[in-house]
Order: sequence, then structure tokens, then C-alpha cells
Amino acid sequence: MAGRRAGAGAGAGALLALLALRALRAAAHPQCLDFRPPFRPPQPLRFCEQYSAFGCCTAERDAALARRFGALAARVGAAVWAPCAGYALDLLCQECSPYAAHLYDAEDPATPLRTVPGLCEDYCLDMWQTCRGLFRHLSADQELWALEGNRAKFCRYLSLDDIDYCFPRLLVNENLNLNLGHVVSDAKGCLQLCLEEVANGLRNPVAMVHAGDGTHRFFVAEQVGLVWAYLPDGSRLQKPFLNVSQAVLTSPWEGDERGFLCLAFHPRFPHPPKVYVYYSVGVGFHEWIRISEFRVSEDDANTVDHSSERIILEIEEPASNHNGGQLLFGNDGYLYIFTGDGGMAGDPFGKFGNSQNKSALLGKVLRVDVDRNERGPPYRVPPDNPFVGEPGARPEVYALGVRNMWRCSFDRGDPLSGAGRGRLFCGDVGQNKFEEVDLVERGRNYGWRAREGFQCYDRKLCANASLDDTLPIFAYPHKLGKSVTGGYVYRGCEYPNLNGLYIFGDFMSGRLMSLQENPETGQWQYSEVCMGHGQTCAFPGLINNYHPHIISFGEDEAGELYFMSTSVPSATAAHGVIYKVIDPSRRAPPGKCRIRPAQVKVKSRLIPFVPKEKFIRTPESTPRPTERPKARPKAPASTKSPRRSSPIATSPSPSPPPARPTRRPGGRRGSGRRRGRPGTTDLSLPNGAVRLVRPSGLSSGRGRVEVFVDGRWGTVCDDAWDDKAAAVVCRQLGFPHVVRAARRAEFGEGRALPILLDDVRCSGDEHSLLGCKHAGVGIHNCGHQEDAGVVCSHQDPNL
Repeated sequence: MAGRRAGAGAGAGALLALLALRALRAAAHPQCLDFRPPFRPPQPLRFCEQYSAFGCCTAERDAALARRFGALAARVGAAVWAPCAGYALDLLCQECSPYAAHLYDAEDPATPLRTVPGLCEDYCLDMWQTCRGLFRHLSADQELWALEGNRAKFCRYLSLDDIDYCFPRLLVNENLNLNLGHVVSDAKGCLQLCLEEVANGLRNPVAMVHAGDGTHRFFVAEQVGLVWAYLPDGSRLQKPFLNVSQAVLTSPWEGDERGFLCLAFHPRFPHPPKVYVYYSVGVGFHEWIRISEFRVSEDDANTVDHSSERIILEIEEPASNHNGGQLLFGNDGYLYIFTGDGGMAGDPFGKFGNSQNKSALLGKVLRVDVDRNERGPPYRVPPDNPFVGEPGARPEVYALGVRNMWRCSFDRGDPLSGAGRGRLFCGDVGQNKFEEVDLVERGRNYGWRAREGFQCYDRKLCANASLDDTLPIFAYPHKLGKSVTGGYVYRGCEYPNLNGLYIFGDFMSGRLMSLQENPETGQWQYSEVCMGHGQTCAFPGLINNYHPHIISFGEDEAGELYFMSTSVPSATAAHGVIYKVIDPSRRAPPGKCRIRPAQVKVKSRLIPFVPKEKFIRTPESTPRPTERPKARPKAPASTKSPRRSSPIATSPSPSPPPARPTRRPGGRRGSGRRRGRPGTTDLSLPNGAVRLVRPSGLSSGRGRVEVFVDGRWGTVCDDAWDDKAAAVVCRQLGFPHVVRAARRAEFGEGRALPILLDDVRCSGDEHSLLGCKHAGVGIHNCGHQEDAGVVCSHQDPNL
């Protein structure tokens, strides 16, 4: 048996082999008695040496268990101790097991904590034979003592309901130990991570930054033009750090990309006490982006002096979308500014577009020097900028050929070797087929509008030998998402397994994604990021779901990773949440990542953080991003330039909202009846009339199809429903474009209605569904689980 040994070292080598550090399968749930993930001890353990590679004990805890072992030896007679010492060592060291919480029933707060780890029946029966008296010295459990004379009841009392986790069977359980210690991945290779909610109630949080001043505060910008300061304990200052909401141009309409977009602290903050901001401004139909410098107030380190604003740069925007919106300071001390191509579809400005025009500041990465600018110009051009001195080129240009880079970051580099330090990663939003991630380097051309992702967009430009463009490190098609949100390479302390992993997302699909570089080939391997299956995220304070519209990513001062998302992507809807990314499979050793924030004097009232998000208990499935029911404003038609549908940076370019709203947000929407009510007879309607019924939270233009025939409403049930039939429905409802034919009751089942049409086959030109071929009114061989639906649009989805 595993425990029948007189010395502590027997079997340690075999156990270490079982504890190989690889990716943990979904069924396993390693957790320590402090309700946190296991870790690799900083130095080998002397007593419980079998858990030196991975477990739940520090050297201090290991020493305490050794002292307890010595005290047991002193209390138990030598004749009894000789055959039982190995058992005692086994049982004491289970506190160091990666599965300690499971062994001691600590995972369920409603269950009393065991005083002895859960034992497999055969092991217990064998131990009872010679060492049952040992338990009186290991446990104060009187009920256990009372069962000492009954072998079967005694071992049943010490057993676990989940026999896979009992000791010592879990040591040789391949499902638990094969990949112990690395990031969890499911059968499809999806990395299973967890989240911690750190802030909520925000209106489209577009940026989260830190000041780098040792205070470990973080600052969150809302699209409307307010920036809030948060302290390390999670509390928020009631008074905004910055408020330029009166100057910022944005609107309540979902899809408005204008607004306050970014801020960055001077790299030597607070000396000088400067912060730089990027926001949209406009008068009438004239719009531009503004980069300004503010100084932090001398009287309050948590607010800026609003009278100190100094405009660094303004760039006119020919359209209301593709506004860029990133500010970063590089390791060189220079300010990097990321602009969009000017808006509309296909960068139509000039002969080759703004992005390929070196004399234009749009569609570029700019680099300027804002040091020592108290006198003279607000910025200078670094002498090593790549196009300094080139005729016709703007000297501020650092890189060109970008469409609309949304969220960029500098890699901090490997904590030990520094590898990767200074690399500049950007997510560049695509046009109508591909999203891409770029590594931005000095003087490079990133291809837009000649190229989208790896493929040609403008074939004539793409074939131009002088293009010399740099391909992205990764691009993905629109079946995965339609608006990339660039992220960060994880370089924090708390989760060693994530080191070097570039984590990013997509605003439209809600996907979290990752890239890992192969250092030998330089290739990047893609893995999707899921929320942990089953009990993977069942740690106190953690959650396994998030709102679907991923707006931005951020780092705190210690390098830990966060992202911001919302369920209602409107600049006035307070549904934004900030999540911290957690690896549940391994953490850093306790105490290694302790921070000591520098004190900052607080003059404002503090608002304590109250979490609202909940862990979703599901046995197997991974919760997808959470779409909250919502009522959202519908933008009126506009004659202005086409734009994308996200609030910040999405791919297709539908029509923009007006500069100021002309309707009350949340007003009555057209298209479709009241949601969720059975149809009523309306004899004034013509045969073949259609309507859409949509579940709560969906915008007009999408829903389940219902048709009116002979004085009654009914459903269309068709498992072969296609785009041509959907186009007829969309045109009947006043939509010029069909985005998708939805099948299999995607928008609900019309169980209260008869099935009137089946086997509908249309050419797409019919005036109504009754003009298409079909099985006959009321004739069908299907059920409501096949009810048809459509997604219609006023904008061409290919733009």
C-alpha cells in the first residue's frame, strides 16, 4: 500500500513523475485549503517532499507538519509507531496535495471541514487493521472515535462520495494527474480561465490605465468623457479624476465610435505630473480628434487641473467612424498615437486612401516627443522617426497602412530574461472579411487598403510591387468575430502559466482569444479562451461568465490583466464591468506577489466596491458571454458617411448616428409586434404579410418569422430555410439587405400559433412568401423546434 512505509522518502520519485506539470483536464479541480489554486513551492519541501514540484504547502507549512509528525511519534509507543509512521506521514501531507480542498471537503462551504482526508476504502481497511488507534492522535472528532471498533462503518465514515479523489487513488488517477499544473484546456484546446469582478456600473469603459507611480491606483475612462480613480482596495473616488464630458462628442446610440477614447500618464509621472488624453470633438458637421495634455492638480493627486489643458494635436475626421483612439508611451519615452483611416468603407480618400498616404496623419501610428514642451511647440518630432526628411511625408509618421487600430500595448517582457520587452501589439479592425493582430515596427507598412488580413482587398494596390507591406501575425475570419479588440501579453506575477500569452478579444462575437509564440519558429499558435467547465472556477470570489461586448483590455501596475465589457454598448448605459483574468490551475507561491502601495492622500469620499456578477453553476458546459436583456435606442436614418456597428471599433460600416440624438433613447421601435404575445386576428392585413417576433434584448430587424394567411397568424417551420427566402421577408418589412437566414427556432418557438408554411423555396424576387414554392398552407412535416427566423439590415453587410 502507498502509506505502508517506515520512512518519509519511499515512493517520492514515482509520485513526482505523476505530478508532471501539464494542462489539467476539465474534470479535475485542484484547490488548496485556503480556497486558492496550488503552486510550485519556491524551494523543495523537506518533509512532504512528494509535493515539492506542485502542491499547496510553503516551506513554513511543511515545517509545521514535520513538527506535528514529531509530536505524534513522541506520543505513540515505539511498537505501534514503527508500522504506522508511514500512514501518519501520508495523512499529514495531504494538506500539501493539489487536491487538498477536495480531500478535506473544503470545496463545499456547507460541509464541515474534515479532520482527516478522505480515504479510499481498501487503504482505510488495511490501515484500520494495525493503526486504527493512530486516529485518536490525528483527529479530535469524537464521532470518529466512537466508530473505531467497527471496521466497515469506520472506513465508510472516512470515505469520499467522489471515489476518484480519495487517497491514495488520486495519486495514480491519470485523468487527474496527467496534465496537472498548466492552464486547463478542453478537448477542443480551449483554454479555461476564470474571472474576478473588480468594478461595475460603468458607461462603456474604454480604457483602464495606471499611473506607474507606486500607488497601484487604476484609472478607468468612460466614453462620455469621465475618468474615475480606483484605489488598490477596489473603492472608487466619488469625485472624477477628469471630466471633459461637456467637450466630448458622442451620443447614446449603440455604434457611435466617437467619444473619450484613451488616456496615458507621462512615463515619469508624477514628475512631471502630466496626463495625455484622446477624444472626439465637433461643431455641427465638422468633427476632429484631439490629443491634449493636462496637469494633475497640486492640491489633489486624484484630480486634474482642468484649466491646464493644452492641445497637443488635432486631426480633422472626414467621417464619424474609424477614429483610432490609442495613446501609449514607449520605453523610449516617446508618445505613440494611433489614428483611424478617416472612416467610411474602403478608405476612399484620395487616389490610394489616407492609410497609404504619408502626407496624411490618418491611418497611421504617430510618434512624437512631448518632453520639455513648456515653451515652444507642444511636441517635437523624434529625429529617428522613419520618414523624417522624406519629401511630402509627415515626419510624425512611425508606421502606416492601418485601418483602425483598436487597443495596442507594449510588451513588458519576460520577468526573468526580458525577452519580448518593447514589442508593440495592435488589433486592427478589418473591413468585411478579416480581423488582424499586428506587431508594429518602425517604418513598416501594414497594408490597408491594399490588403485586409492576409488577403488582397484592393487588388490593384495589392499587386503594386512598391507596397512592401508587413503581414499580421494573426488574422481571423468574420465567422469568429467582426471587431478585434487588442489585448496584452501577460507578464504579471500571480499566474505563471500565462506568462507570454497574448490575450485579446472581439467586440462583436464576445470571444476571448489568445496567441502563444513558438520561440523556435516565430509562429503564433491560436487558442480560444473559455470560461472554466464544471467546477473549474468554483473558487470564492470568482465567476465564469461575462458581458459579451469586449470593449478594451488593461494592465494594473503589477502587470495583472483585465478586460472591460458591457451588455449594452451605449455611451450612456451603465452596464460596463471590469474583469480580472484568473488562471485557476496554478498561482504564484503565497507572498511572492505581495504589493506595498505608496500612500496617496484622498480628499474625495470613497465608494466601496460591491460585486454584482454571479458564478453560474453548470455541470459541464462553458457559459458563453452573457447577453443581458435590454431596451436600447435605435439610431435614426442618416445621410452621413457609413460607419461600423460597434460603439468603438467594429468591422462593417453601417450608417452613423447623427452628431446629436434626435429621438428620445428607448422610444418605441418599429418592425414586429409586442414580444412574447400570441398573434391576434387582423382582417385588414393582406395574405402573405409577415412580421418578426423577437425575444427581449434583440434589436429590430431580427426575430422569428410569422406569416398572415386567411385571417390568422402562423409560423414558418422549415429546416431548409435559406437566404433567398429570408430576403423576401426582409424586403416585405422594408429592409434592403438580409444578413442571415436563422434556422431551428434560434429566436424562439411559436408554440401558441399554427404552422402555416413549410418547405418554402424562393428565388428571392417574390413579393411575399406565398409567391414562393411551398408545401401548401397548413401542410407540414415539422415541429416548432424548426421555426424560421431572419436577421435583416438597412446597411449592406459587405461594407
